[in-house]
Amino acid sequence: QVQLVESGGGLVQAGGSLRLSCAASRVPFSRNTMGWFRQAPGKDREFVGAITGTGSMKRSADSVRGRFTISRDNDMNTVYLQMSSLKLEDTAVYYCAAGSTWLSKIATDYAYWGQGTQVTVSS
Repeated sequence: QVQLVESGGGLVQAGGSLRLSCAASRVPFSRNTMGWFRQAPGKDREFVGAITGTGSMKRSADSVRGRFTISRDNDMNTVYLQMSSLKLEDTAVYYCAAGSTWLSKIATDYAYWGQGTQVTVSS
């Protein structure tokens, strides 16, 4: 059974940084686009960023571009989301996902999902 396990969430002050990790198992990791999404209370799930299987191509949402960086280590079957200059509006549950559609921004294109990790940004 495919497993994606996120970690690294927590409470951070505005302007601070966090690095999220997502460890994958039982999935052809290097062949999958890995995506990060987030969902704030009362809001729809929102695309944050994605990275291709080789890591050669990435895309990110306008709201996080220049502040968040996505990367992956295929030897470790892990994808990362480095978040800097965090804002109050970045508060959400962050999910990683694996899918076969190249760099998709659409949640339904991702077949596998982690359980999510909470990121809370305080003033």
